[in-house]
Amino acid sequence: MFRRKLSALDYHNPAGFNCRDETEFRNFIVWLEDQKIRHYKIEDRGNLRNIHSEDWPKSFEKYMKDVNCPFKIQERQETVDWLLGLAVRLEYGDNADKYKDSTPDGAKNADNTAKNAEPLINLDVNNPDFKAGVMALANLLQIQRHDDYLVMLKAIRILVQERLTQDAVAKASQSKEGLPVALEKHILGFDTGDAVINEAAQILRLLHIEELRELQTKINEAIVAVQAIIADPKTDHRLGKCGVLSLPNSSGFLAWLCTLQGPRIPVGFVLTL
Repeated sequence: MFRRKLSALDYHNPAGFNCRDETEFRNFIVWLEDQKIRHYKIEDRGNLRNIHSEDWPKSFEKYMKDVNCPFKIQERQETVDWLLGLAVRLEYGDNADKYKDSTPDGAKNADNTAKNAEPLINLDVNNPDFKAGVMALANLLQIQRHDDYLVMLKAIRILVQERLTQDAVAKASQSKEGLPVALEKHILGFDTGDAVINEAAQILRLLHIEELRELQTKINEAIVAVQAIIADPKTDHRLGKCGVLSLPNSSGFLAWLCTLQGPRIPVGFVLTL
């Protein structure tokens, strides 16, 4: 994932670089500071060059703070990518006259209208500032990291749209009011031997009853909708009887619902569970 930047910096092994190899990683950091970044004076690079020292991680952590790297020492891939981006920028600054007139491959034949395109279309996803910004937002919003920064940016957009818009915030701030319930007036029907568990069971039973009521309402609405679609207009409603239809279980209801045809639909029935 670093091959293009390493090649641009004339690294000796851009295709085979492995940042997880500790020795190769330390040598790479020394090469990057000595040849490209050059943030320290030569006489101040001793601790960083001593790659076999036990204190090298501390020296590297100090170096990251000195160059204002936004990542932690444990975030090795992000750190390498950021340092490479910094090195590329410094390399360009040192050779601005050399690169200012160069154009990417195929850019000469590109459509000029692309210059007026939407900014995000031409976004440079390899820009270290862009990556640092996306990573900072992801950490702030507690979004899972991903190797593709565009994927993380899309996740941030979705989260902002669903949770942080004015409508979403207003909806979340609305408190649901309910009626107080006296648990002692509701018989549990069994005893667990623990008063706390008994109370929790009562609460769960009440919540379950509430869910059943919502289900009953939806099933009644489904019956009305089915009747409106397939009822025979010639049905003599005077022959219908009002009553209560009790079903032993949901599977029996589904079997009954599948048999509804024309005038055999019961008129005026209300389903209770």
